[in-house]
Amino acid sequence: MDDNARKILRLPRQRTSIKWDGHLSHMVAGVSGGVVATLVLHPLDLVKIRFQVSEGTAGGNVVELLSQGMMGLYQGVTPNVWGAGLSWGLYFFFYNGVKTWMQDGNTQKSLGPLKNMLAASEAGLLTLFLTNPIWVTKTRMCLQYEGNSPKTNGNTYYKGMLDGLLKIYKYEGIRGLYRGFVPGIFGISHGALQFMAYEEMKILFNQYLNRPIDYRLGTAEYLTFAALSKIFAATLTYPYQVVRSRLQDQHRSYNGVIDVLKQVWRYEGWTGFYKGLKPNLLRVTPACCITFVVYENIITYSKNRKEKESRTEPDVEIDES
Repeated sequence: MDDNARKILRLPRQRTSIKWDGHLSHMVAGVSGGVVATLVLHPLDLVKIRFQVSEGTAGGNVVELLSQGMMGLYQGVTPNVWGAGLSWGLYFFFYNGVKTWMQDGNTQKSLGPLKNMLAASEAGLLTLFLTNPIWVTKTRMCLQYEGNSPKTNGNTYYKGMLDGLLKIYKYEGIRGLYRGFVPGIFGISHGALQFMAYEEMKILFNQYLNRPIDYRLGTAEYLTFAALSKIFAATLTYPYQVVRSRLQDQHRSYNGVIDVLKQVWRYEGWTGFYKGLKPNLLRVTPACCITFVVYENIITYSKNRKEKESRTEPDVEIDES
């Protein structure tokens, strides 16, 4: 057949591999970042919780943890890994889903501070509802004494995350699994403030350099913006974390949020609401930096992988005689 008369129909090659969906990639990236950060920084989180629930000085608790070696420093790490991984994964998944919906699929559209806060708040509420039982168990395991301690009985000593979840449900019901949920709702403002600050700093930086607002930044920029946004949000919202930890502590009995506020203010003053702030900032700031850098790099890898596949995808030629 003459080449001039040959018709060539180009059809895309059928892929046999499963596509890595955009929203799911945000979940995978968030889980990865949360897990890595938790494994690196769990000991500081444990010290923070001991400070928060201590009415006096927490030096004795810290010395006790150090005397137990690595096992003591990583007490409660399993539910912490589950909680942090799921929380970050779900948060990024919901946040980007809501944000994409608000942008009508146009990533070049800037939402502004208020809409970014709204998207982050919705993501935070959904994530809190799904992960609160894990955080209750994590807090209990971080605070529990050794099994032979006179302060411990069979109902309050947890052998692991699943054992903790089952015992809390058995002896305290659904209400026990959702202790601290109300102050947790107020704590959603933390994520909203952080993500608003983080997104706005990225956008303003790119606009200053006359680049698209979704232009990929360098690791140094991600680290800087993540750290600044975390310090900003953590300082403003830290008191709710103290209240929440007190409510989740199985060694005390409080009659709700108001009772915690009254007792802390009466016996410890305003400084009681900021107990553990320094170790908390030392933990959450590096943790946030690690999480966001891991997240951003996995998202970039996912996007580059898709673009590379679309560019190198061979065509199938069908000759028609």
